[in-house]
Amino acid sequence: MRRTLYRFRFSLSATHRSLPSSSCPYENGGSLPKASNSPATSSFSSNPRWVFTNSSLPPPEWVEPLNDVSEVISSSRDLEPSPWVAHILNILDGSSNMEANLDSFCKTFLIKLSPNFVAFVLRSVELRQKPETAMRFFYWAGKQKKYSHKLECYVSLIDLLSLCGELDCTRHVFCELKGMSFLMTISAANSFIKSFGSLGMVEELLWVWRQMKENGIEPSLYTYNFLMNGLVNSMFIESAERVFEVMENGKVAPDLVTYNTIIKGYCKSGNIQKALEKFRAMEMRNLQPDKITYMSLMQVCYSKEDFDTCLSLYHEMEEKGLEIPPHAYSLVIGGLCKCGKCMEGYAVFNDMIQKGCKANVAIYTALIDSYAKNGSMTEAIKLFKRMKNDGFEPDEVTYGVVVNGLCKNGRLEEAMEYFEYCRVKGMAVNPMFYSSLIDGLGKAGRLNEAQRLFEEMVDNGCPRDSYCYNALIDALAKSGNTDEALTLFKRMEDEGCDQTVYTYTILIDGLFKEHKNEEALKLWDMMIDKGITPTAASFRALSIGLCLSGKVARACKILDDLAPMGIIPETAFEDMINILCKAGRIKEACKLADGIVDRGREIPGRVRTVLINALRKAGNADLAIKLMHSKIGIGYDRMGSVKKRVKFRLLLDS
Repeated sequence: MRRTLYRFRFSLSATHRSLPSSSCPYENGGSLPKASNSPATSSFSSNPRWVFTNSSLPPPEWVEPLNDVSEVISSSRDLEPSPWVAHILNILDGSSNMEANLDSFCKTFLIKLSPNFVAFVLRSVELRQKPETAMRFFYWAGKQKKYSHKLECYVSLIDLLSLCGELDCTRHVFCELKGMSFLMTISAANSFIKSFGSLGMVEELLWVWRQMKENGIEPSLYTYNFLMNGLVNSMFIESAERVFEVMENGKVAPDLVTYNTIIKGYCKSGNIQKALEKFRAMEMRNLQPDKITYMSLMQVCYSKEDFDTCLSLYHEMEEKGLEIPPHAYSLVIGGLCKCGKCMEGYAVFNDMIQKGCKANVAIYTALIDSYAKNGSMTEAIKLFKRMKNDGFEPDEVTYGVVVNGLCKNGRLEEAMEYFEYCRVKGMAVNPMFYSSLIDGLGKAGRLNEAQRLFEEMVDNGCPRDSYCYNALIDALAKSGNTDEALTLFKRMEDEGCDQTVYTYTILIDGLFKEHKNEEALKLWDMMIDKGITPTAASFRALSIGLCLSGKVARACKILDDLAPMGIIPETAFEDMINILCKAGRIKEACKLADGIVDRGREIPGRVRTVLINALRKAGNADLAIKLMHSKIGIGYDRMGSVKKRVKFRLLLDS
């Protein structure tokens, strides 16, 4: 059949990228256009050329992502991407007519994109942060005539989607993958396990694992590590433990990454003991922990307030000469500061500076706060000034710490100056500023100023929290204004602010001191009814109040009621004995001591010591010496076959 030829001019529309006429070798003997960076609006025109008519065009050519230069080189790693890749990537702009542009481009140049080409483009850097565009390209490619996606296409797309955190899209693509009946490969399995694991897709993770087993694929070290990481990220710690045990007893031994992963899992679940056991077990396998291992352990120890272990891990890193990250210094210094060891924290701070590691605002703030709480306000201010000289701009947290420290140390005028400075500078003044100042002013007896600050908070755009309420309630209660304190307590509830156990403790203590015993007991019952768990401090306030009002039995009954709740303040009885002795109620103190011994709550020696010290502090030295030289509380009287401990009440009778 004879082909008819025509001469005509043709041009690309504005939606296509212009292609220069120069060419490079093509695998089927044709030529490929070079990629162009010309604007989308440029057109393509040429001298009259002979082309086939639409009725007699040659079939479209499948294009591959890499140039075929097998006759020139021996290694596939030296292959360069085909120019078609750049042109296709130019068209993938995410616009509404992207698919139409792809159709037009492929039709104009008589090409079709092979599965290898599609997988290659999906792995490109240009699409790495464009999950929606990648999905559209994937589904457009699947509609080409006589085209079917290969397993590698799904691998590339799922990898891209997982890196972007697209959980729903990944699940959608996975559902399609399950119905394709592909033969799983080790590289695809590793990629899938890594992708699904990063998103916490455990069911999909296990599906890949089963596919490997069914296809007789032996997992590699990377496979195991990816699988464990996925299980740990999904908090399937027990499953990760079983995988680890399989590795320990199998052909593929765990490496540093494996140990770091299982240690990370234990740390995420808060199991410090097991994490440390695995950490020490690494030495048995001649595996040296790296900074990732130490950081995982240090972070969980810090979160659990196990600052001693955190510090010892830091010293281990020093001894081994490991690089200590800035965050490690923050954890160690922060832990020492929380323990009140500001001098030790400052020593680590200086060591950090000497090693060339820069401090940050958080580290300076922790040190300033620690010095302030230890009463070393002068040192705290020195650090604050050094921080500014070193080029660090204090934030509202730092200023809040300084204001709080000045208030606690009675330097209210300086605190007010810093407070005003922050307001003038437009810095966000948070409730911590106000609660510190209200507390300081209240303790200094400047109630009017404290109340004025409390009222102006909302006007300045700062909502009142429980700390601010508690600070003012405490000031009012301690100054004897319990009625005003109760009014504020009611207002606190009306405004929806949480009434904490500290709020109740303040009021109960204040009411007992004002001899409003029944009101104090009503507040205690209200606290219990609301499900607020009492603390040792709250029971101390109640028990002391009851003891001083002659209701020792009532205090003991309440203590018995707390026992089923798991709340047994360790020093409850000691506090009650002390307060009774100080009030001169020795008989009641002895009766209470006998009750303690009878209940077996405390060892008699401890009760004796408490009572002796209480008598001595109360100025009753004669009875204290008498008790020291007697057998009361530790000796026994035998009545027949029954031994009974000598009662404390004999102290007064003898």
